[in-house]
Amino acid sequence: MKVREKWLTIGTVVLIFLLWISVTNLGNVSETIIPSPQSVIEAFVKIIKDGYKGHTLIEHIATSMRRLIIAYALVVVTAVPLGLLSGYNSKIRAILEPVIEFYRPLLPLAYYTILVLWMGIDESSKLALLYLAGFAPIYIACVSGVLRIKEDYINGAYTLGANKRQIFFYVIFPAALTDIFTGLRTALGVEYTTLVAAEMVAATAGMGWLVLDAGNYLRSDIVFMGVIIMGITGILLDKIIRSVEAKVVHWKGKI
Repeated sequence: MKVREKWLTIGTVVLIFLLWISVTNLGNVSETIIPSPQSVIEAFVKIIKDGYKGHTLIEHIATSMRRLIIAYALVVVTAVPLGLLSGYNSKIRAILEPVIEFYRPLLPLAYYTILVLWMGIDESSKLALLYLAGFAPIYIACVSGVLRIKEDYINGAYTLGANKRQIFFYVIFPAALTDIFTGLRTALGVEYTTLVAAEMVAATAGMGWLVLDAGNYLRSDIVFMGVIIMGITGILLDKIIRSVEAKVVHWKGKI
């Protein structure tokens, strides 16, 4: 990011913060609806010191991150190869696409009840929900990445004597990397938004649960604090993926 663009980003954040201060200081909006920055900071300090409902703030964050990372890792090791194979082989695509296209438009809460009935209310149903939420974006991105590869590249590799395995690993996979990382970033965002739904049932810790529980008691200061923390951690996770992408797909934007 260029220096000018960085300053524009900082300026946007500062402007939003100043508007937040202005709106709350006027006194026309109830603290229950929009808490002041001071209230949110005080809630943050209190929870850092005393915790929330028997768990420290670090434990809440760690619980959510553990669920998110486990589900995300499972998605990556399954959706990427299946998506690439589906793009490469129309028969595999014909088998998997109907299932994925059926559940992909559904809201997570629409099938979470079914997952709870099948798998119970423990961690397995939560991980399954996050897994399903993240699988479709990566799968679709991988399929699209393969289908967009020019036939000339593949035919040229065949002409040079490459077999199907070599073409898959040395032509198709590198050419689809940009789309793969787009899917990885999209899936992370989708899983993060699903995290709150995943922690609605039989959870006693986690940032999603903390936000929901605080909302039940109209503690908007804690809700805002939780949302801000989730937003910051989401940005940090996305930056990690982007930094890996910059090293792996170093040619992106240069050709």
